[in-house]
Amino acid sequence: MSNKAHSQRFMELKDKIDKNTAYPLEEAIKLAKETSTTKFDASIEVAIKTGIDPKKSDQQIRSTVLMPHGTGKKIKIAVIAPPAKQKEAKEAGADIIGGEELIDKIAKTKKIDFDVLITVPEMMKDLAKIAKILGPKGLMPNPKTETVTPNIKKTVKDLAKGKVSFKNDDTGNIHIAIGKASFDDKKLIENFQAFMDALQKSKPDSIKGTFIKKIVISSSMGPGIQVQI
Repeated sequence: MSNKAHSQRFMELKDKIDKNTAYPLEEAIKLAKETSTTKFDASIEVAIKTGIDPKKSDQQIRSTVLMPHGTGKKIKIAVIAPPAKQKEAKEAGADIIGGEELIDKIAKTKKIDFDVLITVPEMMKDLAKIAKILGPKGLMPNPKTETVTPNIKKTVKDLAKGKVSFKNDDTGNIHIAIGKASFDDKKLIENFQAFMDALQKSKPDSIKGTFIKKIVISSSMGPGIQVQI
């Protein structure tokens, strides 16, 4: 397909979407898949506008959700733990495993070649050495995302299955991928519903007024489609 034909098709599909209309979930997902024009298997992404005040510490949202059908993306899992827990990590299928020597290596090279890092509570103090390397990349383990845990084996397996963390940004919005354009509609709907359930459970007690103000679904680089709340 030529770029011109590609662009024309995209514009035709985009014209099908009314920016002022909120679509039923099933229709929004169909439209998101139809307007995916990338050559690769695009992610289907959800953006939520919340009613939190992101400047208030008691209104921060940070949690996890186990997508029933995974996200379609293989993630590289690293574990920093004592020797006994390293054995658990290996059995569960972690990609990078180590202890203090791995901390020293990261501190020296400043290189990160993993998507998520898990550790045990007793090693958090040792990770302070590389906090400035991990922090800016959002890779510092945190109990709220269950990446600081005594149960290494379960956590590694859950992450490999499709457990993902989510949190609000500085504007109070939340972004998450719920799968790929190649997924069938039912799988995307079930992943979406699992995420919405997890989001509702993470609603801050101190929030007043509407919690979820707007939901938009899109494919990677595709137009946004508003979803009925």
